[in-house]
Amino acid sequence: MKPYRILVTGSRDWPDMDCVYANISTAVFQRVPAVIVHGACPTGADAQAAWWVRMHGQTLGVTEERHPANWRPDGKLDRSADFRRNAEMVALGADLCIAYPAKETP
Repeated sequence: MKPYRILVTGSRDWPDMDCVYANISTAVFQRVPAVIVHGACPTGADAQAAWWVRMHGQTLGVTEERHPANWRPDGKLDRSADFRRNAEMVALGADLCIAYPAKETP
């Protein structure tokens, strides 16, 4: 059976781990096996999705697909690396996308 692909994307400052956990849990319990696809950022929504997989993945038959951005392909900072990485993840296909946008600052 082909794994259900869940793309998790969002702000590197996303503060609500409980929200990420609840949304992934709901999506996974509907479809297993599953793969959680994320951008491998060490903070925010990506990190929370990765943590969910570490805590529950093996038990539930869920794997992780990491897509880190290549910030310095030629030694110089590439500020568009995250946008390119996100486009690549979308192009690979997903059955569901869960997005956590940056919160507006006053």
